[in-house]
Amino acid sequence: MERFITLLSFLTRIPVKTSGKLDEEFHKSAKYFSLVGIVLGIFYLIFGVATSKIFGAHIGALVFISTNIILTGGLHLDGLGDTFDGLYSYRDKDRILEIMKDSRLGTNALLAILILILFKIALADKFISQGYYYGLFFMPVMGKMASVLACYKGKTAKKNGMGNAFIGKVSAIDFYIALGIGILAMVLPSILIKDYSIAIINVTVVIIVIILTLDYMNHVYKIIDGLTGDILGAICELAEVVYLFMYYLGVTLWQLFI
Repeated sequence: MERFITLLSFLTRIPVKTSGKLDEEFHKSAKYFSLVGIVLGIFYLIFGVATSKIFGAHIGALVFISTNIILTGGLHLDGLGDTFDGLYSYRDKDRILEIMKDSRLGTNALLAILILILFKIALADKFISQGYYYGLFFMPVMGKMASVLACYKGKTAKKNGMGNAFIGKVSAIDFYIALGIGILAMVLPSILIKDYSIAIINVTVVIIVIILTLDYMNHVYKIIDGLTGDILGAICELAEVVYLFMYYLGVTLWQLFI
C-alpha cells in the first residue's frame, strides 16, 4: 500500500501522506499504474458529470478536462509539449534531448497541447451529452496502461531523468498485473449490468491502443533510440485521446450495426 500511495503522489497532485522517498525498487510500484488511473477516473467523473448536471455538457466537458490537468499537475501535457518540441525539431539525438530539457514552450509544443486539449474537450462533450460516462471513467486507466506498457517494453534514451525510475525496469509480472487491473476495471461494469457491449468495445480499443503505442515507440527509437519521462507523458496523453475517439466510434458503430 505504501508503494501505491507514493506512486499516487508521484504521478498526481492528489494530497496524500507519504515519505516522498523513491527507493531503488520504486519501479515495482508500476503494477499500480492502472489503479492510479482508476482513482483519477473517479475524480474526473465526479467533477465533470456533477458540473454538467448544473451547467450543461459543454461546461461539464471543460471541467472534466480541467480536472484532468489539475490533478496530474500538467505533468503529462508538459511531456507531450517537450516531446513534440524535441522529436520534431529534426535535429540529432543530443540536440533533441537538450531541447526536451528546455523549459521554454516552442511552437510544436503549443500546437500539440492545444490540439490535444481541444480534441479531449470536444470528445468529453460528446460523451457527457450522450451519457457515455463509462468511457470518461476509463480514459485515465487507458493512459496509465499505455504508460506501463512503454516502461515494460522500452529502453532509456539518456542516463538520467525521472522516466528512468521505470523505463526498462518493469518486470513482466508487474506489467501483467497492471494490465489485468485495467482490463478488469473496463469489463466489470459490463458484467454487473449485463451489457457486454462495453466489455467488447473496451477490449477492442485496448488492443488498438497497445498496437499504436508499440508503433509509436518504434517511431521514437528511429529518432533517439530510446524513451524519456517526457515521452512517457506524451504516450499517456495520446493514448487517452485515442481511447476517447475509438471508444466513441465503437459505441456508434455498435448502435448502427448490432
